[in-house]
Amino acid sequence: MLFLNGPCPGKTDHRGSCQRETHYKPGTKMTDSKYFTTTKKGEIFELKAELNSDKKEKKKEAVKKVIASMTVGKDVSALFPDVVNCMQTDNLELKKLVYLYLMNYAKSQPDMAIMAVNTFVKDCEDPNPLIRALAVRTMGCIRVDKITEYLCEPLRKCLKDEDPYVRKTAAVCVAKLHDINAQLVEDQGFLDTLKDLISDSNPMVVANAVAALSEIAESHPSSNLLDLNPQSINKLLTALNECTEWGQIFILDCLANYMPKDDREAQSICERVTPRLSHANSAVVLSAVKVLMKFMEMLSKDLDYYGTLLKKLAPPLVTLLSAEPELQYVALRNINLIVQKRPEILKHEMKVFFVKYNDPIYVKLEKLDIMIRLASQANIAQVLAELKEYATEVDVDFVRKAVRAIGRCAIKVEQSAERCVSTLLDLIQTKVNYVVQEAIVVIKDIFRKYPNKYESVIATLCENLDSLDEPEARAAMIWIVGEYAERIDNADELLESFLEGFHDESTQVQLQLLTAIVKLFLKKPTETQELVQQVLSLATQDSDNPDLRDRGYIYWRLLSTDPVAAKEVVLAEKPLISEETDLIEPTLLDELICYIGTLASVYHKPPSAFVEGSRGIVHKSLPPRTGSSESAESPDAAPSGAPPSEQPAVIPTQGDLLGDLLNLDLGPPVSGPPVATSSVQMGAVDLLGGGLDSLMSGTGFTAPSTVMPANLGPPPSSGLGDLFDLAGGVGTLSGSHVAPKTVWLPAMKAKGLEISGTFSRQVGAISMDLLLTNKALQVMSDFAIQFNRNSFGLAPAAPLQIHAPLAPNQTVEISLPLNTVGSVMKMDPLNNLQVAVKNNIDVFYFSTLYPLHILFVEDGKMERQMFLATWKDIPNENEAQFHIKDCPLSADAVSSKLQGSNIFTVAKRNVEGQDMLYQSLKLTNGIWVLAELRIQPGSPSFADLELSLKCRAPEVSQYVYQAYETILKN
Repeated sequence: MLFLNGPCPGKTDHRGSCQRETHYKPGTKMTDSKYFTTTKKGEIFELKAELNSDKKEKKKEAVKKVIASMTVGKDVSALFPDVVNCMQTDNLELKKLVYLYLMNYAKSQPDMAIMAVNTFVKDCEDPNPLIRALAVRTMGCIRVDKITEYLCEPLRKCLKDEDPYVRKTAAVCVAKLHDINAQLVEDQGFLDTLKDLISDSNPMVVANAVAALSEIAESHPSSNLLDLNPQSINKLLTALNECTEWGQIFILDCLANYMPKDDREAQSICERVTPRLSHANSAVVLSAVKVLMKFMEMLSKDLDYYGTLLKKLAPPLVTLLSAEPELQYVALRNINLIVQKRPEILKHEMKVFFVKYNDPIYVKLEKLDIMIRLASQANIAQVLAELKEYATEVDVDFVRKAVRAIGRCAIKVEQSAERCVSTLLDLIQTKVNYVVQEAIVVIKDIFRKYPNKYESVIATLCENLDSLDEPEARAAMIWIVGEYAERIDNADELLESFLEGFHDESTQVQLQLLTAIVKLFLKKPTETQELVQQVLSLATQDSDNPDLRDRGYIYWRLLSTDPVAAKEVVLAEKPLISEETDLIEPTLLDELICYIGTLASVYHKPPSAFVEGSRGIVHKSLPPRTGSSESAESPDAAPSGAPPSEQPAVIPTQGDLLGDLLNLDLGPPVSGPPVATSSVQMGAVDLLGGGLDSLMSGTGFTAPSTVMPANLGPPPSSGLGDLFDLAGGVGTLSGSHVAPKTVWLPAMKAKGLEISGTFSRQVGAISMDLLLTNKALQVMSDFAIQFNRNSFGLAPAAPLQIHAPLAPNQTVEISLPLNTVGSVMKMDPLNNLQVAVKNNIDVFYFSTLYPLHILFVEDGKMERQMFLATWKDIPNENEAQFHIKDCPLSADAVSSKLQGSNIFTVAKRNVEGQDMLYQSLKLTNGIWVLAELRIQPGSPSFADLELSLKCRAPEVSQYVYQAYETILKN
């Protein structure tokens, strides 16, 4: 936990004053400095004699000397028994010193530490509450298993002590003891006592009890210790007004983990937390902001109170920026998150983020970032004037960021684009090298956002070509030349000038140069054939970089097999770039909002990314928004019949990059740039690099001699992604329909290996049933299998086990267990599965469609009331209608047959001679599908079925219908 500003989170005595642990710190008084100046040797013996002296003062002096030696790193553990003997004293100062020594050496002298137990027990009953608290605090700090059980009785008494100072100290001791021996604490019933302390009359006891329970709950996330309810929340809110600032932080952090039952309760809590925003301690302010940001999710934006809360949140955040620079930085990092989540809070506070001349660079850069996030049409003139001023500063990093910010403003606020471009041109005229380079980088982005609008500035950019020495600027300039080659008369000369030092350029520049020259060749083929030959040769023959080599090979293949396709791929229309490219991904942002005021909010990373071990870290998320239409419209929201832990997994859209094929040892490396359009068949690209020799030998473009198997079915736009990405998960139940095996990979396309297969779900487990036949003349061995990322995360749950080599003409039957916790990527069609099989001969690829009913799980039966409520809750536009003709089954037979494949009948009724079945099913990723099946009698033995499906993810309906048809007609 990171606490910000304010005094140290120490302990508060029963008089209310805040102090650090009350242990004695040598050297804090002027008179004690003498204990640190001694250089005597052989003093252990002398100290031993002094510790056993009858005179109290001499004894105290000796203990001070021991503590001083211990503090500077000398080993004084030999004096353990003598120091422990000094515990029997009424002198509070001496007792503190001895306890300090004890905490330091108890771990290295556990047998000796047992000697001190009696004194602890005795001190826990001392009339002085300070001594009782001191004893219980020291007990918690002695991390020795042997003596923990002796401490239970004194701790129990202190938890029920009449003095609140002792009780609050004992509460913290329970958390420390739990860390040493969790089972002991649970057996002794200390956790229940701790829960009782939440109702204590003293606010500091409540705060420490909350802090202790929170710490224990963090290390045991499943324990549900802080079982908060409206009554306990009310007690915490009452204590909030009276306890110290650190107590307030503990309570606010606890409140942030509570889920109010409705928007009214959320508003009530917000009203009582809002006064904390005016607290002097910035940690309290940020903890209060965290609670409000979380609970605002539950408030409707139409409420007057919502607008009031937004206005109340701005002033405390602005006030945080008047603190010292380090605190400003922490505040700015938190504000950055808040602005991304709710920019309306600070939309009128732009001036606060203007940079001051004496701000440290880390504060300047953070302010700049927030300025861009807050930029809008209303304030853009003000922002641009500031940014232009910053671009003339002396701090190079700051100037670079300011120039980049001008470009980001142009992309974000379209009305300002022209003004931004003229500002950038003014900056280029300054001829300051790093300013020019940054300007070129951002102008490239402006061209991407507003094509055919500002290309008149290209001539000015080309004038500065010679001054570019940074890879990013050179790459940007090369991109501009390649993209607008038809408008630049000497484009080939410009690119050729870069080609002269090709091997000295960075990878970024080399890749950009390769693409730019290929673009130039496709636009002006007659003049640049020699240039493109030269760059492809440099990229493929002379380069060691696999990315560059593979991109070269792919361009070479494209140009040699189908120049028209090459033109479609390389010169495809580019999507416009988005205005905010550096926004934090929404689910991560929601999690970070839950960690405002902690290190996670400064790093902009979840705790699991930087806390070692990450034991017990629970991923937090914001409560679902209520009182708005969002919840009803979201196709990913779980239906009310789904348990909260089983919300449907969001299917991410398909990525652009070819994945890492190399989790298995597959021989030649597989890598390369994205295939930009699905019109290029995968078969035309030899991803494994075979057959490139023929390209190397000739000077002209020749067709590749070997190609990849084209049996990929309908390939999704990104080609083969992450084919080798192992993972694990399971389904359930027997009786599911199994289709007959079909040939997935013919022998002629796999060098003699024929693969037939089908999918099944038996006794709750999904499997891929394979038939492998060797139709080649050589033995096959070393089989392995992998799946590409797919819509439902299907992945092998075990390796492909073929125990003996597969001899010629031999067939082997295998059942490969599957699970559904692999990598997820939305496919087209949704049930498309791309597979790679490897053996000692080669790697072979094929794709197949799996029936969706293998993903129907056994707990898919919904209660009637829940079914009715969910059906009404799902929008009507999500309903899909289908017809199944000539079904040879009665209503009961239909119901029974579908139940075998985990499609459950919730209710049945007969309306005007037609049977109506109401059914539910659930997919492995938690998506529920509800069905209404109307059975209309047709010819004497056949019926026509009308199927209505409702689902929050309507794209699955088509595939569910296919499953119905397959099951009922087989």
